[in-house]
Amino acid sequence: MKLFDVYPINDITIEKGAGSNVWDDKGTQYLDLYGGHAVISIGHTHPHYVKRLTDQLQKVGFYSNSIKIPLQQQLAEKLGRISGKEDYQLFLCNSGAEANENALKLASFHNGKKKIIAFRKSFHGRTSLAVAATDNPKIVAPVNETENVVFLPWQDEAALEAAFKQYEVSSVIIEGIQGVGGINVASESFLRKIRSLCDTFNAVFIADSVQCGYGRSGKFYSHDYAGINADIYTMAKGMGNGFPIGGIIIAPHIQASYGLLGTTFGGNHLACAAALAVLEVIEQEQLIQNAATIGNYLMEQLKGMPKVKEVRGRGLMIGIELPEELAHVRKELLFKHKIFTGEAKPNVIRLLPSLALTQAHADQFLTAIKEELSK
Repeated sequence: MKLFDVYPINDITIEKGAGSNVWDDKGTQYLDLYGGHAVISIGHTHPHYVKRLTDQLQKVGFYSNSIKIPLQQQLAEKLGRISGKEDYQLFLCNSGAEANENALKLASFHNGKKKIIAFRKSFHGRTSLAVAATDNPKIVAPVNETENVVFLPWQDEAALEAAFKQYEVSSVIIEGIQGVGGINVASESFLRKIRSLCDTFNAVFIADSVQCGYGRSGKFYSHDYAGINADIYTMAKGMGNGFPIGGIIIAPHIQASYGLLGTTFGGNHLACAAALAVLEVIEQEQLIQNAATIGNYLMEQLKGMPKVKEVRGRGLMIGIELPEELAHVRKELLFKHKIFTGEAKPNVIRLLPSLALTQAHADQFLTAIKEELSK
């Protein structure tokens, strides 16, 4: 049997990681500024994380949600306190797509309506409803197509108001910072407009925080910059530092009932241990503040570099837009300078490193990209 060939891959085999560095099977060291799509939030193989998982695995790794799992309540309490959303409710699942799927479904259960407002260049996942709300026809199969999703221009308040008047809107789903779409930051005024319209028309505000959440922006949720609360926040990626876990937190006015949502693996013992370790390290090492500090430093330095068209983002979620003729720079960073970065096609370099990134590592990257842009 061979693998189903759906991933364009680099000819690199990573065998070891520590902090913001990884090593391949030939012993070559790389600086990881991508973290496997923003997944590595506290650094590779953080000792506290490894111990938490190892200790839990020696006790019990899994049992279903048919029994009490105290780790779930511990996670809910710590997540509520660190995020500032202590009166919310937590539902645990396995991935970002599953989190968004459950959020959209729960919103429709809550208000009995069907229409979903999403935005151009959005990415919310690859499962049925999540992919239907994703603005990429190439990954939407015919069976996923639905008239229940309405795509609006990014940050067009007039179009948003018109849509609320035209449709019975169940929910609005928006990334606080679009990731795949090119690191586009939602303005505070636009997020406040969504909040206002959702309140007026009994719609659910879903803050997709799968990539831009968990401290990456310099606040726990990037939507927090707008000074509003969403009804549902979706999470995954950095939540488990590589262990598969996702979740949604749900405002108190949305009621639960037995069987409303469900999952086999969500909230298992190992996943909760991983998520608790991540929050403990984020708190103990003040990584949200570090993300803000190092992110601001990187953005300021990048804005002054030659040939950079625009630098977008917040904290350690940064997009560097280059002229199209410099789309090759990302490959040079990887194969010449041994630095992993991401991309948003065709010519935006995405930085999504560990929140523990040091200034020395930031400077290593800045030196490398400056060299490439100075040619």
